[in-house]
Amino acid sequence: MAMEKHRIDDSVHEFPSVGEKASLDLISHESRERFVLDIIRGRRNALKITFQNRAREIIPIVRLDIGGRPHTNPDLTVVPQPHLHLYREGSGDEWAMPAPPHIFSDCDNIGATLLQFMDYCNIIIPPLIQGAPVA
Repeated sequence: MAMEKHRIDDSVHEFPSVGEKASLDLISHESRERFVLDIIRGRRNALKITFQNRAREIIPIVRLDIGGRPHTNPDLTVVPQPHLHLYREGSGDEWAMPAPPHIFSDCDNIGATLLQFMDYCNIIIPPLIQGAPVA
């Protein structure tokens, strides 16, 4: 997660519409590692949004879920929305914790939360994304 990530080009991407997903390619500073930033919108609930950062195309490093149902961890503790999943060796992203409010200060502001998420994931040169909804 600490590795710097950069957009691969200057393409402008649209924030996904309801029920859609955008997967944006990222690369490490020294161009050795590939990453993906996923933005996923709910089908029924327009304010249900997932931001996810993956490594090597399949390993979910960090995922922020907003506006959906609470998450039940493997130990049966229930974590309310918004919540943050961090990769754990042997467990993947099965565990969640409440999204830290000092990092994700206003999850109703989707555009600001996306910027905070990219900052949290160390995306130094973020992809160009337009059209994030305002709650």
